[in-house]
Amino acid sequence: VQLVESGGGLVQPGGSLRLTCVVSGLTFSTYSMSWYRQAPGKQRELVAAIRSSGDRPVYADSVKGRFTISRDNAKNMVYLQMNSLKPEDTAVYYCNPYGTSDWGQGTQVTISL
Repeated sequence: VQLVESGGGLVQPGGSLRLTCVVSGLTFSTYSMSWYRQAPGKQRELVAAIRSSGDRPVYADSVKGRFTISRDNAKNMVYLQMNSLKPEDTAVYYCNPYGTSDWGQGTQVTISL
């Protein structure tokens, strides 16, 4: 299984980023997918998840109303649209197929003036 996250970067507070994760090596359309993040000195936390069908997304309370998870089963991709970014969103973001221990290298998101 290979997971390749991209789209991170340095943005100012209030800005937006769109993260992309390309998945290979498994039947993508049958897996729920999640985005996690890990800030320095903190444990990895769940940010958002989406079912294999693309419905019923769930979000951490800290990102509700600001982040949107989506997926394209034809392209084996999962996305995380992040708006109204805050300094506390700074972290390395990872995607993960539900129920697996497969992780990519992550993509760094830094929110700072």
